[in-house]
Amino acid sequence: MTENHKFQLGTIGALSLSVVSSVSIVICNKALISTLGFTFATTLTSWHLLVTFCSLHVALSMNLFEHKPFDATAVMGFGILNGISIGLWNLSLGFNSVGFYQMTKLAIIPCTVLLETLFFRKKFSRNIQLSLAILLVGVGIATVTDLQLNLLGSVLSLLAVITTCVAQIMTNTIQKKFKVSSTQLLYQSCPYQSITLFIVGPFLDGLLTNLNVFAFKYTPQVLFFIVLSCLISVTVNFSTFLVIGKTSPVTYQVLGHLKTCLVLAFGYGLLHDQFSWRNIMGILIAVVGMVLYSYYCTVESQQQKASESSAQLPQVKESESDPLIIADKGSEILSESDPKTPAWNLKRDLDA
Repeated sequence: MTENHKFQLGTIGALSLSVVSSVSIVICNKALISTLGFTFATTLTSWHLLVTFCSLHVALSMNLFEHKPFDATAVMGFGILNGISIGLWNLSLGFNSVGFYQMTKLAIIPCTVLLETLFFRKKFSRNIQLSLAILLVGVGIATVTDLQLNLLGSVLSLLAVITTCVAQIMTNTIQKKFKVSSTQLLYQSCPYQSITLFIVGPFLDGLLTNLNVFAFKYTPQVLFFIVLSCLISVTVNFSTFLVIGKTSPVTYQVLGHLKTCLVLAFGYGLLHDQFSWRNIMGILIAVVGMVLYSYYCTVESQQQKASESSAQLPQVKESESDPLIIADKGSEILSESDPKTPAWNLKRDLDA
């Protein structure tokens, strides 16, 4: 089996793991929050990250992966930024309508495309842009309902989108720049994310719910779902870093919208949520966008390989072909023989 085939199989596994674990944790958390009344989302996320770090520490002690220290300032900045991003999304949901919150989540893809175009010189073809637009329209039809605007909520949403885009681009960039695996990056950044959310979590949850997380009545059923949620989160966090490292931030967001469609379908089938023809139509349009995105990325990948072969150029390191299989080919990757320094420099900004 060639290295390229091994890489493709590894990426397919990462994508599948991400979908299954994310849908599972959404269903688990929905039962925990909606049914059992445990509404402390930010604090719960800090526990998720703490359990993830402990699990990775055990794995490290068993020599399942190698600890590879690198720039501490970059790790700290990256971890804190991720923690802030999660807190901002929870605040955005608290100060906005659900419809506006879902719409701002759709803004992550165009914002990521814009940032990668401006600072990393990546080029997205019109076919890729069209497929992403169809995907976003479909998800928007399926999820966005009311759009009640307010100044504070809009500012929080804008900050959440920007910090999320930067954090996901950094996830990809740091792994490639320092040649660290997703596991190594997650292990080193988890403590900073967890501490950030553990400090601000009870305050944010109290602000949004008017309840005290430490005064909540923890019944055996609540504790069971909290433990289950934390265990699933280990896989969610690991697969997130793995997918972004192997593919690209844009492809990770495309995958995220696939998960949204699956959550809607599972919510209807398992939890008997309300479902309308608008939801069905939106999901179908989104699926068309995902298929087109996959097709165009594959075609452009094959064209790029043919062009490189004919010109006898060196193969791009860790090339990524199929979109939801291997993704950076959806954008035009610069050859290593002619690197260009991005305007946004991790070494300069985060001393990475």
